Amino acid sequence: MRSIRRQLLFWLLAIVLAGVGIAGWLIYRQALAEANELFDYQLQEIAAALPAEPFSQVLGSQDTGDEGIVLQIWNRNGMLMYYSHPRAPLAPRAELGFTTEHTDRGDWRVYGAIVGDNVVQLAQPVSVRNRLAANVALRTLWPLIVLLPLLGLAVWIVVGRGLKPLRRVTDALDTRHPEALDPLPDRRLPQEVQPLVHALNGLLERLATALHTQRAFVADAAHELRTPLAALQIQSQLVARARDDSSRQEALDDLQAGVTRATRLAEQLLALARAEPDGRVSTTALDLHALLDECVVACVPLAQQRNVDLGIDTNEPATVTGDAEALRVMFNNLLDNATKYTPAGGRVDVSLKVEGGRPVVRIADAGPGIPVEERERVFDRFYRVGAGANRVRTDVAGSGLGLAIVKRIALQHEVQLTLGESAAGGLLVTVRF
Repeated sequence: MRSIRRQLLFWLLAIVLAGVGIAGWLIYRQALAEANELFDYQLQEIAAALPAEPFSQVLGSQDTGDEGIVLQIWNRNGMLMYYSHPRAPLAPRAELGFTTEHTDRGDWRVYGAIVGDNVVQLAQPVSVRNRLAANVALRTLWPLIVLLPLLGLAVWIVVGRGLKPLRRVTDALDTRHPEALDPLPDRRLPQEVQPLVHALNGLLERLATALHTQRAFVADAAHELRTPLAALQIQSQLVARARDDSSRQEALDDLQAGVTRATRLAEQLLALARAEPDGRVSTTALDLHALLDECVVACVPLAQQRNVDLGIDTNEPATVTGDAEALRVMFNNLLDNATKYTPAGGRVDVSLKVEGGRPVVRIADAGPGIPVEERERVFDRFYRVGAGANRVRTDVAGSGLGLAIVKRIALQHEVQLTLGESAAGGLLVTVRF
């Protein structure tokens, strides 16, 4: 398992080591430049201190020190008169000024000058200067190197203290009851942790809403199923108590109708559960023209049975993105409602047009319509327009779930759904993609 604490420790120490290395290199370069300047000045001073006297008086009178300096002296005729270190691998010639000679035993810094009647050459190994610069850099950096373990321990402790708020949030979540969905406190938390807590609180809020919706749905479903199940029980008892074939057949017909209603209610409940707004749907490109035509054709037999004229006025080509099965359920519910509530001899007109680049489906019936004040409430689960409303067909059985399912599917597909009044005085449903 990856540890943020270990990663921070590793990278911080790596950055510190890289910084110490770069600082050491810069200190070394600076010390080397200063050493070169100092030793070059020393070579000049030694050369200037040699007396301008005959060679015999120079010997033994000067000490070049112990910095590895080699002294060579030539006369004006180019004859080598003195060589302090015969084994030094220097070229047997003298050049005035500063030069750097490369030999098998390393590089040498050489200074040549005319002193009196002689030509003096002073040379010093470059390694002496490099060693001095390295010692200066090491003496400067060794306290930091010694303190690296302490620095690592300090980083470990500080990072641990910085991650404590995450540990508090984790402990708060671990000790919670599964049903405790109240928000986590976000006070006294660092700015970096607050977005995480806010995101968790948003998730908890959505979970609370989903659980509330689920509980309400289960309660409503249980309430709605209780009535048809009780009716089925009574009808089954009537079948058992029937004494002749006529009454038994009548009881069986009622029982079959009750089973059909209970089955329809169960199917509607399942469809509503699948059409929750937060549910995931598969989205593909769909031919809305063909899908709508298929739904209308499927509802034609039911419309003919009820003596309702169902047809498509306009069906322009259109393509939408969505779940074909969910959209099929949505249109089937709308067409089923329009057909059920349209009186015999009435008509249901369906149209598909593209307006402003967006497909628009309209379903207009000749039924009683829905009062304006109830058009929002009809999308609630199990809600049906009251008996006091002016409805032509009050004998239509239903569960009050059809439009609720339609609304959920519309929300899933970000479809605008509006209810209005049709030209025939019934209900006009507009589905705008």
